[in-house]
Amino acid sequence: MKKNLNILFKMVFACAVIATAGAAEPALKLISSGYVSPSNLLSVPGKKKDLIVADQAGVIYYLPKGKDKNKSVFLDLTSRLTTLKKGFDERGLLGVAFHPDFPENKSIFVNYSGPRRDATPEKWDHTSHLSRFTVSDDLKSASLDSEKVLLKVDEPQWNHNSGRLAFGPDGLLYASLGDGGAGNDVGLGHGENGNGQNPDNLLGTVIRINVDEGDPYSIPDDNPFVKGGGRPEIFAYGFRNPWGMSFDMGGEHELFLADVGQSRFEEVNIVKKGGNYGWRVREGFTGFDPKQAYVSKNLEAPLKDARGERFVDPIVVYKNKGAFRKKDDGSLGISITGGYVYRGKALPQFDGKYIFGDWNMQRGTNIGVLFVASKSEGRWSMDLLKSKHIKDGQVEGFVTAFGQDAQGEIYIMTNDTNALINKSGKIYKLVAKK
Repeated sequence: MKKNLNILFKMVFACAVIATAGAAEPALKLISSGYVSPSNLLSVPGKKKDLIVADQAGVIYYLPKGKDKNKSVFLDLTSRLTTLKKGFDERGLLGVAFHPDFPENKSIFVNYSGPRRDATPEKWDHTSHLSRFTVSDDLKSASLDSEKVLLKVDEPQWNHNSGRLAFGPDGLLYASLGDGGAGNDVGLGHGENGNGQNPDNLLGTVIRINVDEGDPYSIPDDNPFVKGGGRPEIFAYGFRNPWGMSFDMGGEHELFLADVGQSRFEEVNIVKKGGNYGWRVREGFTGFDPKQAYVSKNLEAPLKDARGERFVDPIVVYKNKGAFRKKDDGSLGISITGGYVYRGKALPQFDGKYIFGDWNMQRGTNIGVLFVASKSEGRWSMDLLKSKHIKDGQVEGFVTAFGQDAQGEIYIMTNDTNALINKSGKIYKLVAKK
């Protein structure tokens, strides 16, 4: 009997080794190119496997079956944008979301950087626009003339715009806004205590609105400041520059947001209603002082905000090379690029894990880096997303954004130049490869 059990154990072990050896690993497959700096990718509801890709330079493209063949212009917004720099710029076409009832109501929502309006304060840079557009009957294009502007937000500087859009499981539209730009949340348009901790304006927040009621929208009854104390649109606040916001397609449908740090820590948050996420008095798990923005030592972190509410801790934090410059100090990048929780079928080992990246692993290179975070009690664990096909989690180019299709598969977007020039932008799909 013992001999037979030993034989059985050996057979099971051998099968496990064979299965592991032949298991598919993550790889990057180039599916589309010819963009300036891709910023969004979504499946087209009602069109199996068709995608749209938004380019920060101002054009949204339609990709039949998710391929370059027969690619067409879905919506050209370049005439509506403020004048963009030829070098690095954080303005442009920043957020896109289909209405939950699309294609029935044929509505798509876009966030972009428009020129200054008449009411923009003197010396401020531009005005962010959140607009609704109507899509054609064949669902392959949108009319520029159909624009209905829902919200305009004046921005003091050209950077920290965020502009990500997503509809939640509640059918409401969520939009992220950065702190207004510059550095340290100080300077023109930032006030004595900065924008991040000021709920009386929309900069540095995630807002939540009902686009199906009101003119041009209504405020959900349970928004945290609906009865006063802040702008009623605000859902959560205390953010610096959210460069990636997405709902989990499965699980508890949580809202994930990656916030770019000043110079010390990059972080990922799960956003809860009424939460204050700490900027500019906190960065990561530590305190933040604008006068000590580049120190590597940990500063004492305040636990409560001005209202007496506890700050919400991030679920993932890693060191930024701006302050942590030594080779062995554990720094991993310089600007987080938010991603998605994987819910596809190609790579089941990643189910429920948050896949994200960093725009650039180290200044002076054009190499981005990919990460995967796994849920655990409190703080999530984090590793490089690497395999024999993705060396050390690296991807060629600056990682500008992530996308997810209707099947839960994930896409990585890059460009080679770190600038809004030429068309070096590429779209990769995360696929399984033996």
